[in-house]
Amino acid sequence: MLSKSISFSIHGIDARIIEVEVDIIRGLPNFIIVGLPDSTIRESRERIRSAIENSGFEFPPKNFVVNLAPAGFKKQGATFDLPIAMSILRATGQTNVDPASIPMVGELSLDGRVKPVRGVISMTIAIYRGGYRSVIVPYENRHEAAAIREIGVYPVKTIAETLAVLEGAGRAFTDDRTCAGVHPGPDFSDVRGQESAKRAVEIAAAGHHNILLYGSPGSGKTMLAKRIPSILPPLEKEQAIEATMIHSVGGELKGEDGLITRPPFRSPHHTSSDVALAGGGTIPSVGEISLAHNGVLFMDEFVEFKSNVIQALRQPLEDYEITVSRALGTFRFPADFMLVAASNPCRCGYLFDEEIPCVCPPYLVKSHFQKIAGPILDRIDIEVLVGRVPYKDFLESREYEASSEIKKRVIAAREIQKRRFRGSATRFNSRMTVEEIREHCRLSAEAEAVLELAVKRTAITARSFFKILKTSRTIADLGGTDKIEKGHVLEALSYKNLQRNYNI
Repeated sequence: MLSKSISFSIHGIDARIIEVEVDIIRGLPNFIIVGLPDSTIRESRERIRSAIENSGFEFPPKNFVVNLAPAGFKKQGATFDLPIAMSILRATGQTNVDPASIPMVGELSLDGRVKPVRGVISMTIAIYRGGYRSVIVPYENRHEAAAIREIGVYPVKTIAETLAVLEGAGRAFTDDRTCAGVHPGPDFSDVRGQESAKRAVEIAAAGHHNILLYGSPGSGKTMLAKRIPSILPPLEKEQAIEATMIHSVGGELKGEDGLITRPPFRSPHHTSSDVALAGGGTIPSVGEISLAHNGVLFMDEFVEFKSNVIQALRQPLEDYEITVSRALGTFRFPADFMLVAASNPCRCGYLFDEEIPCVCPPYLVKSHFQKIAGPILDRIDIEVLVGRVPYKDFLESREYEASSEIKKRVIAAREIQKRRFRGSATRFNSRMTVEEIREHCRLSAEAEAVLELAVKRTAITARSFFKILKTSRTIADLGGTDKIEKGHVLEALSYKNLQRNYNI
């Protein structure tokens, strides 16, 4: 007897609907799975056999053929365990329910329990687009599936519960939790001094600008970077769904996680490979760059990353996506993130320190940032020197400005950008096209004169020139002014001084 069920396969961060067909044909007892399964799916035969028998059912000695259709692309993961088991029970006459009535997904343990899988929210979206309105998911995946409100989510823990849902005895799950109790994380009120660096970070957050923090060891570069998420506004619904899809496919969601509403913060170690950063593998999956989508990618000890890893940033910083090509096809992963890089200014770290002298030879000082010079440095909007915190600042008892106050100004500036780019694909000043720069970056006469003089006297590239204009636009937005004034341009120019300091 032929039996069918509906399941899914992950392709990039999206899901494709897969029809699982089970048939019993003549021949010696066998269990074969066709339709380009990977090794995980082929190994599922023994899991499914044990799960069925340990759930109180029989696995008769027959010749089973399982087909995963369409067969034109590689399937991966353990998502097909549950639908295959349900189809086998129907094909062998041990149940009368139709397993194709509700799409399902889940990995099986040997005792018949249903275990969580990756990419459930992507599968739920695929269900909705495919015209289905219900889905059976593992109990631990219920929160992320319930983020798509239009779909009835039926969480199950065992094969028996799955049969009950198919028979109509199940109950749809609704996630009524709120995010009001989420801890905001580290706060800027903890940072002593560093007012100029805080200002630069605020500008970067307001316009979604890439920023490089460089200074002596222990000056607070990492401390500043880790507090950036606390001043960023929560993700909008579409952004939250996209971020959740990426984290679900990457296996980063925990059992109780639903939609990711806070901007992600990723901090890969400087020994990470280019594949870990950009994504890849035989069947490509997301890397740290994509996991930082709609959030912050913090790269501490920036110059310590390998050259090929740093160069892997070029495409996403320009196109806001990662393209990975393999024999199986081309995969595109979203990669619109805010790059926050931190580094010592030289090998010993004390080049600009007022108390500890630098011991690096001049040639080492000049070559320190050579690895990120040129195309990568041109894609960084703000470069700020983080100086040593004065001793008196540690002893001051006054309270420093909290993240909540900075966040208000950041949100106000982003609201201006939202109105400015209404009807456009652009969301932030840092993402303006050349046409949008001409339209929205109107300079006063004094500001134009200052910028012209800076271009004549310094080696500013065309890309850096536009970066300065975009940063000036954000500074003006924080000040609530429509026209870019002289002070805005001067401040933006002060954040593009690394090449001049090092003559690179």
